[in-house]
Amino acid sequence: MKGKAGINNRSFLGVWIITYTIMWILASLFPWKVPVAIAESISSIHEAPSSFSQLVRQTKDSIVNIRTVTVVRRDNIVHPFDSDKGIQDFFERFFEEQIPEESRQTSLGSGFIIDKQGLILTNNHLVENAIEIKVTLSNKKEFEGVIIGRDSKTDLALIEIESDDPLFPLTLGDSDTLEVGDWVVAIGNPYGLDHTVTAGIVSAKYRHLNVGTYDNFIQTDAPINVGNSGGPLLNTGGDVVGINSSIYTDTGGSIGIGFAIPINMAKDLLPQLKKGEVIRGWIGARIQNITNELKEKLGLQDIKGALVSDVTDEGPAKKAGLQRGDVIISFNGNEIGEMEDLSYIVASTEVGRIVPVKVIRNGKRMILQVKVDRLEEEDVKEPLPEKGSNIGMVVEEVSSQTARRYGVTDKNGLIVVQVEDNSPAYEAGIRRGDIILEMDREPLNDLKEYMEKMGQYKKGDTVLFLIKREGSTLYLALKIRDK
Repeated sequence: MKGKAGINNRSFLGVWIITYTIMWILASLFPWKVPVAIAESISSIHEAPSSFSQLVRQTKDSIVNIRTVTVVRRDNIVHPFDSDKGIQDFFERFFEEQIPEESRQTSLGSGFIIDKQGLILTNNHLVENAIEIKVTLSNKKEFEGVIIGRDSKTDLALIEIESDDPLFPLTLGDSDTLEVGDWVVAIGNPYGLDHTVTAGIVSAKYRHLNVGTYDNFIQTDAPINVGNSGGPLLNTGGDVVGINSSIYTDTGGSIGIGFAIPINMAKDLLPQLKKGEVIRGWIGARIQNITNELKEKLGLQDIKGALVSDVTDEGPAKKAGLQRGDVIISFNGNEIGEMEDLSYIVASTEVGRIVPVKVIRNGKRMILQVKVDRLEEEDVKEPLPEKGSNIGMVVEEVSSQTARRYGVTDKNGLIVVQVEDNSPAYEAGIRRGDIILEMDREPLNDLKEYMEKMGQYKKGDTVLFLIKREGSTLYLALKIRDK
């Protein structure tokens, strides 16, 4: 059987070579008579890379490994007996002093050089709480990294090193020209294995994962693992088209679903990151996507655009005449396909600029002139539930929609959909996308039960949560500040 397969393969190869040669000759002699599909097929054969070795040689000296150190305080270290007062007292009496007041935690990631002065792009989540940043070049030389600017909403950070040796920046490409099916290469530091190269294709564009306010990811099947964060996603010309950021996984390892921040988003923010502060536009309108049901109710022709669900009093949108129920289909000349498009375009617009906004109101189209104001943090905070709001997180029951949105397979428990910065929930280590399985070692069945339990705690109480995150469970203790 093996020998027969070899003969068949050789025969097929010979036929293919002859066919290809004939078609190439015909294309050269009679280009107007060769079907377009055949010409495109011949062209695609030449575009498909046979090796990425030259690309790797050209870019390897521009990609860096990043090691960060953060401090973990003893107050946030949890053991599974915190809900048992007797065991807790015993533990604190005999063992607490043996646990250091603070301990250090090391994380590994990647980044890439973008200019000869030592500026490096990476992910914000890698460096935001770091007390120490070490950057290692391909020649094994290590440097101290300094944060120049960072932005949690896009998960981008700009750091800098000082080096007397020449540095080799990568070229920032154009992520808008990427097509689904294009070849891409990821280079990074997965699991500490420096300068690991993987290749794949663009699986999808414009993925909104609800992990950030302005997420708009490139999806790729190029294997990306822990430690790849911050590394470049390159096209076949060696230009950066994305910054590797996250993966979808049930096991913690790559299953061929990775996500990268489009490089055009980083290019838009670079001038502000270099100044150390990101300033965004704001118009004071709460928006939502248009469903098929809403389309029928509103008498719309399609589901494109962003539906205005509310406008802020005295905000720019209200001053310009925008009303609840309006559908925004264009902002400053940019067509709005869905809600996320508008959020990013508004945020990217220069503060103080007056822009035309095209809306549909009661079936009629009109243009309003809106003056873009500056976004303040309090403008984007969403209200928390009355009960449990003192802990700073919002939870929902797991549904098929939320499971897809956050990449979870669980059907039981509650999912954390929002965590406020510096809140008790955030300080306890709870993050968006976590599944809450238990409270004080008792399982949770629904949202009503969660709210009832939260209402029983008083100021100073500690709640023990059993959390499921990326396929693993862990205990986290949350202390109630006030009621």
